[in-house]
Amino acid sequence: MNKKVLVTGGSKGIGKSIAKLLSEYGYDVYICARNIEHLEQTARQIKVKNYFSCDLTNPKSCQELIEKIGNVDILINNAGEYIWNPIEKTTEDQLCNLVEINIKAPYRLIALCISSMKQKKWGRIVNIGSISGVVGEANASVYSMTKSALNGLTKSLGLELAEYGITVNTINPGWVSTELAQNAVEDCDFSNQEVIDMIPQKRFISPDEIAHLVKYIISEEAKGLTAQNISLCAGLSAG
Repeated sequence: MNKKVLVTGGSKGIGKSIAKLLSEYGYDVYICARNIEHLEQTARQIKVKNYFSCDLTNPKSCQELIEKIGNVDILINNAGEYIWNPIEKTTEDQLCNLVEINIKAPYRLIALCISSMKQKKWGRIVNIGSISGVVGEANASVYSMTKSALNGLTKSLGLELAEYGITVNTINPGWVSTELAQNAVEDCDFSNQEVIDMIPQKRFISPDEIAHLVKYIISEEAKGLTAQNISLCAGLSAG
């Protein structure tokens, strides 16, 4: 395969599932996250050799990460954070942190990877957004705002980079069976069962479902799929 893949937030949840599946299919997978212990444990579990501890809110750390990896063929912008808070209770620090990790970090990484992709006339960029960026979520306005920004970025860059054989797409999951989602349920006013009752399919999405969609999006069979925001949400976006 010999395609070099960077998965941010690759130590757990969705990122871990993506990294595991792509590694099994022969991609040269690199994962990064903040917690080195989680990274080391995940790397052993999914048999990925290349992992880096990195603070993606720091522009210098992003640059150093790409310099260590070299030319990235496939970038999976998965790292992100969630806050459930009414707007009047959201702090300046919370606002700035989510903008940094959910918007600026993906933007910086794309900017750092794109020159080599253009030279090769080939590249894949997949952003992991959220259904909250498509339909909105009460009391999670900062999170919804930042994930919505990824949808706009995807459309713009999909057009900008199309002639270079580079595709840009965003997957917007609904409720996913991850630690992040469980923490979100605990923070909000709904019980786990009440959340499930709101989902048309009455279930959470599995991280593996997202991983398999990523695998398709980065394949040659999907070379015509670009500038798209794809909802993988068990019907949640339909109302």
